[in-house]
Amino acid sequence: MDEPLDLRGLKCPMPALFAKRALLRAPPGGCVEILTDDPLAALDVPHMCRNENFEVVSLDRDGDRARMVLRRP
Repeated sequence: MDEPLDLRGLKCPMPALFAKRALLRAPPGGCVEILTDDPLAALDVPHMCRNENFEVVSLDRDGDRARMVLRRP
């Protein structure tokens, strides 16, 4: 993993769209870490992952802020 993808300040659906784009660019088995502060992103990004067959490795929430590690299969 490189630097986290900072998606703070973006409102849904943008964090899910940017996360999907980053995952599609990652090599198979690669991980992407994202940071968000939209309370809906902690729901929308995992939902997008389920629909697109990506894996949510971890999801840490602190109020509206979330840190997620996602993996491309």
